[in-house]
Amino acid sequence: MVFTPEDLLKMLLAMVVGGLIGAEREYREKTAGFRTIIFIILGATIFTILSIKIGGSANPDRIASNIVTGIGFLGAGAILKDQFGVTGLTTAATVWFSAALGMGIGAGYYVISGMGTAFAMVVLWIFPRLVSWIDKRRMVRVYEVIVMHDFEKFEAVEMLFMQSGLRVLHHNTTKSKKALTCTWHLVGTPEKQEALVDKLLQNPDVEELKYH
Repeated sequence: MVFTPEDLLKMLLAMVVGGLIGAEREYREKTAGFRTIIFIILGATIFTILSIKIGGSANPDRIASNIVTGIGFLGAGAILKDQFGVTGLTTAATVWFSAALGMGIGAGYYVISGMGTAFAMVVLWIFPRLVSWIDKRRMVRVYEVIVMHDFEKFEAVEMLFMQSGLRVLHHNTTKSKKALTCTWHLVGTPEKQEALVDKLLQNPDVEELKYH
C-alpha cells in the first residue's frame, strides 16, 4: 500500500472542511463542536482512502460502506428527548452530513465535496436568520389553567382560548374534586400569545395559570 501526496492533500482538505463546519458548531456551543467535526470528516476521509487501497479495483467500498452505519450510532447519541420535545437533531444531521463530505474527499470527488461544504455553510450560518424570522411570527406555548368546579366559569375561560386567534394543536381537561384543569397547546404570533396571557391573568375565574 503506497501513501501518495494526494492522500496527504485529502487529509489536509478534510481538516479544513471540518474546521469550517466545526467552528460554527463550536460557536453555537453544540455537543459536536470544532474538534469533533474535524475528527468525523478526517476519519471518514481516511477510512475511504484505506477502503480504496485495501479493496482495490475489485471491492473498493469494503470499508467505506460501513461508515454510514457507524456514523448513525454516533449521531444518535446527540439526540435527546425531554418534556418539551426533541433536541440535537440538527447536530446529528451535521455529524451524518460531515461523514458524507469526508467520504467524498477520500474518494477524490473534490467538486461535489466543495459544493456540499458551501451548502452546509449556507444552511448553518444563513438559515438560522430565516428561522429566527419565522420564530418571531410563530410561537408554540403550553398553558395549564385551573378553574374551580364550575362549568359555566370553565366554559367562559375556554372561550378565551377559542377566540384568541391562536391555532389549537392539542388540549385536554382533567377533573378533580374541587377544580377543573385544562391544558392547551397553542401556536401563533408572540403578540397574540401575550394578549391571551393578559386576559387569563385578569380573569377572576382563573385560580392558577402556568405556561411555557
